[in-house]
Amino acid sequence: MPLFLIILMLITHSSSAWRVAILTGSTRTAGPPNPILGPRVAQYIQKAVEDRPDCDLVVTIPPLGKLLEKPHFAYAPGQVPQELKDLHDQLIQADAYVTITPEFNHGPSPGLLNTLNHFGSSVFGFKPSAIVTYSPSQWGGVRAGYALRPILSELGCLPVSAMVHLPKAHEILDEDGSVAPGEDSEQWNKYVDRTLSQLEWWAKAAMNHRKIEDPYAKSPAFQRTPSERNAPKTPKTPKA
Repeated sequence: MPLFLIILMLITHSSSAWRVAILTGSTRTAGPPNPILGPRVAQYIQKAVEDRPDCDLVVTIPPLGKLLEKPHFAYAPGQVPQELKDLHDQLIQADAYVTITPEFNHGPSPGLLNTLNHFGSSVFGFKPSAIVTYSPSQWGGVRAGYALRPILSELGCLPVSAMVHLPKAHEILDEDGSVAPGEDSEQWNKYVDRTLSQLEWWAKAAMNHRKIEDPYAKSPAFQRTPSERNAPKTPKTPKA
């Protein structure tokens, strides 16, 4: 067996714990809808993540209170506001992300997008993400989920294929985040587990490969201006 495969197996066996950051999108304190659904959905998903045996750290991050004026990467070292620095430290420690969003006008929550837009791919890159959506209607926020996929992809935390959609979330979940009486809790938990299992698989794969190869060595994060992503300019043909 090649030496690098032996090393990979040893690393995989000895360090299987993974860390998850859950980013929520609800900022509402009053309805409609009534009741407010975000907290119960967040509690349900957090418990589902915490129940996974290899999960080492789970932090649930509410939306930032301040709208984006200056992103984290635009500050000089030592001048980052404390709230933004603390959030950066929580996000960069995570091996995977779970985003939870209601559906507003067929799109994701502005609160969630505001949090994501404060940071770049140097924080989220080369890690997986999962999408959870909910609504009081029959659609479960599915359109918000599909709108969120390209945003997470651009940040470098590619979303797994399975998503969690909770239609009529006020009927599925009680206020404390438990599955409501009359609902099939085993089936709902199995449904959520499918997404989290995909997330865990990719998180551990990325964790272990980062110990072998720096993902930014050949694909560095942009540091200065958006023009860094531009294709090379075509030389102008000199006139005859």
